[in-house]
Amino acid sequence: MSDSRLLPAWYVLHTRSRFEGVVQEGLLKKAHEVFLPRVRVRSRRRDRQLLIDVPLFPGYVFVKTDLHPHHHLEILKTAGVVRLIGNTDGPIPVPDQAVESLRIMVCSGGPVATGTRFRRGDSVMVVNGPFTGVTGQFVRYRSADRVMVRIEALGQYASVEVDAADVEILPHGGLGKRR
Repeated sequence: MSDSRLLPAWYVLHTRSRFEGVVQEGLLKKAHEVFLPRVRVRSRRRDRQLLIDVPLFPGYVFVKTDLHPHHHLEILKTAGVVRLIGNTDGPIPVPDQAVESLRIMVCSGGPVATGTRFRRGDSVMVVNGPFTGVTGQFVRYRSADRVMVRIEALGQYASVEVDAADVEILPHGGLGKRR
């Protein structure tokens, strides 16, 4: 490991679905610097109209670490952590300026737009709404915020249209092909 890897930097952790808060608390208890950007949105539940705080990037948490082998292992052993985002050379640091910009954006209280661009064939899971738990492949965008998900069985398929915000890409090892 090069010396530059032992300098503290921000990294992105992929978490289990809806475990962002659990990971944040677990890392804070281990004295790690953590950033979970949250934004206030109107609840989608029909029975109430509340404003709720949700992760800006569902499934991801930022952690500042020097990647010392002991720290790296402690981070990975935290409940809800899937992996550090990186490539074959290891975790990829996020520039301090990017994290600071995110802090300013979420603290402003104003609307922050985000999005995930799905690609045809991405393995996905519906994580909210009446189709929660459906896994399949992304087919196409129906509009800016609606997507088609296809499920294949017995040589046939069925498709459902859902809110893009209710769909997450499955981690490696999910269905079908991956990017």
